[in-house]
Amino acid sequence: MTEQILDKMSNLMTSAFGLVAALAWNDAIKALFAKYYAKGEGIGAQFVYASIVTIVAVVAAVWIGRVAAKVKEVTGAEEGGEASAEKKPAS
Repeated sequence: MTEQILDKMSNLMTSAFGLVAALAWNDAIKALFAKYYAKGEGIGAQFVYASIVTIVAVVAAVWIGRVAAKVKEVTGAEEGGEASAEKKPAS
């Protein structure tokens, strides 16, 4: 059950960062179009912002995935250790 919750939480967190990056790029692209079709300000700032958010989202997604994998590894080792201890006959 804990592993399923961890999977869902890491997927939701990764999706949330992806959404933030997508919204940032959306704003940057809208600013680009506004520059050529109307008076637009801060287009450079929009692209810098979108780039930074994307980098943060990628780094966070990788980090979340690694943490989830380590927790699974530790949880699996603990569960495996308990299971093998239970199966071991008493001497």
